[in-house]
Amino acid sequence: MTNDTTAPRLLTHLRHLDLAVPGLDDAVEFFEKTWGLTRVADDTGLVFLAAEGSPEQYVVRLREAQDKRLDLVAFGAETPGDVDALAERLAVEDISLITEPGELATPGGGYGFRFFDVDGRTIEVSADVAHRDHRKIEEREAIPVRLSHVVVNSADPAGTRAFYERNLGFKLSDTLANAHMGDLMYFMRCNNRHHSFAIARGPHTSLHHASFELRGIEEWMRGTGKVMRAGYKKVWGPGRHMAGDNTFAYFHDAHGNTVEYTTALCEIDEDTWHPGVHDTEDPLVQDQWGTSDPMTEMVAKESFNDVDKGCFVAPPV
Repeated sequence: MTNDTTAPRLLTHLRHLDLAVPGLDDAVEFFEKTWGLTRVADDTGLVFLAAEGSPEQYVVRLREAQDKRLDLVAFGAETPGDVDALAERLAVEDISLITEPGELATPGGGYGFRFFDVDGRTIEVSADVAHRDHRKIEEREAIPVRLSHVVVNSADPAGTRAFYERNLGFKLSDTLANAHMGDLMYFMRCNNRHHSFAIARGPHTSLHHASFELRGIEEWMRGTGKVMRAGYKKVWGPGRHMAGDNTFAYFHDAHGNTVEYTTALCEIDEDTWHPGVHDTEDPLVQDQWGTSDPMTEMVAKESFNDVDKGCFVAPPV
């Protein structure tokens, strides 16, 4: 696949991840008390949580629902004109719009729309969202600075990658692969951060993991220890990946979604960057430090998640 299939880039960054859960109080307890996000707004059956170091109004929205699902992934655009241009581009490609571009009624307002991606996930794009007052995270303060990236599972990762390149202007940064299973993960970018989005090979459409950036190595280790002491299941880590050069520590939240603490994700020179293919059989690819438990089939399955019942079903709010 070449860059000839890549659309002009209109997205600027990752905004937030919205989850539906059967047991809102447990989810809020985890993300606020253990994970370190700040509860900033409530509505009937909805809770919005921000990261103290981020200008985004919120980085996680939780919704009470009968079934667990990924409600949506939200990205930012520079201007309302870019939002309109992207909606027009998708319409030409016969991609289903859930909502037409218009004013948003979520915290911070803004102008945006929603659509289904090729796997049926709901994606939101918005501009002119008011910035939230935020602050510098202090030394040894083990709370998230921002939402770093979201990784999704797809039974057809190559097709999903093509959709995001062709329609949304994402570019490939690196690939995880091995000789027996082929391509396993595509790291995709919409700015100079190595990845804001990634696509993993999985048995079904679902959330693979959501990653939250901490201030630095010291804060990341303190945060990792804090979650371990709270008794939540550690899936994998702590260690340091090769693709992206970022640290990792993966846990299950209160509903079995995989969430990651990370830091030091590399920023690249997009004019000179050439995507690499990293062989997962090389232990340094999975963990440069060798401090984590080995990546095995059983560890990998921990992030397959449940089948997402929200595919091609728009969230009610």
